[in-house]
Amino acid sequence: MRLSARFRAVLYLVIAVLFVTGAAWVEVDRTVWPETATYLLRLHGGAAMAILMLLGTLLPLHVRVGWRRRRNRGSGAVMLVCNAILVATAFGLYYAGSDSLRHWTSELHIALGFALPLVVAGHVLRGRRGRQTDRQPAGLSQGL
Repeated sequence: MRLSARFRAVLYLVIAVLFVTGAAWVEVDRTVWPETATYLLRLHGGAAMAILMLLGTLLPLHVRVGWRRRRNRGSGAVMLVCNAILVATAFGLYYAGSDSLRHWTSELHIALGFALPLVVAGHVLRGRRGRQTDRQPAGLSQGL
C-alpha cells in the first residue's frame, strides 16, 4: 500500500531529523560541547514524539492493509520490530534506574538508530519492486 506523497515527505523528514540529531548527539556528547548535546537531545525528543504519531497513523492504515494483502511482510515485520525496540529503548533511556541497564539500552538504541535508515530504504525498495512486478503483463513477469 503506497503512502501519499505528502505523508511520505513528512515521514522521511522526521526520520532524517531523528537520524541527524541522534548521530550528532552521539558525536557531540562524547566531546566537550555538553550544551550543544542538550539542544540536540531536545530536538531528537521532539522528533521522537512526531514519529510516534506517524507510527500510530501507519499501524491501522498502511501496516494492517499491507499485512492483509500479504505485501512486503518480511521487511515490514523488520520495520515493526526495529521501531518497537527503538520506542522501548527510548523509554528505558528516560526511565532506566541502573547505570548498567542504561548503558546497554543506550548502545542498542544507538545501533538500531544508525541501522533504521537502511531498514526503511530496504522496505521502500522492496515495496516499489513489488509494485513494478504487479504492473508487468503475466508473460513478462515469468520471463516469457
